[in-house]
Amino acid sequence: MEQILTEETALALMRRCDGRGLEWFIRQYTPYVSAIVWNILGRDMTAQDAEEVVADVFVTLWQYCQQPEPGKVRPYLASIARSRAINKLRSSGRELELEYDKIELPTAGPEQLLLEREQRLALRRALEDMAPIDREIFIRHYYYCQSSREIAGDMDMTAAAVRQRLKRGRDGLRLYFEKGARDYAN
Repeated sequence: MEQILTEETALALMRRCDGRGLEWFIRQYTPYVSAIVWNILGRDMTAQDAEEVVADVFVTLWQYCQQPEPGKVRPYLASIARSRAINKLRSSGRELELEYDKIELPTAGPEQLLLEREQRLALRRALEDMAPIDREIFIRHYYYCQSSREIAGDMDMTAAAVRQRLKRGRDGLRLYFEKGARDYAN
């Protein structure tokens, strides 16, 4: 009789180098990982490129199966998928872009819509004024939800350097918007 696996038992199998654990994760999470990868790669890459990234995500899970805790494999896979897809875009020479138009905020009416549009445009201008490395760190952290450690590993930096750049960037954005509010009031 075949054993019914759970995430915890599949993870335990992988940690004992039993491929059945990896097979379970592939069956369970391929659609989820594929959706994340495809949303990032979109029309910029081929289906083969996306499949390659998805396969790489599961290879990484196999190689580092000691890292995720039981019950937390899904977010771990999401993080790897985002990171690998972004790396694939970067290796092809494409720049990461924040899709401002896809950020939807609840609205109360036309005035609110106009205000939100102006805020998105102001944020876009502020990000465009950042140094390219700081902009990429911000996009990775706040849009793709990567941790400082993931960003550091992908960008050949220390996690402390990433956190410092994020802090300086937040401080810069605060000043940018405070200055804009003062200029607007005058």
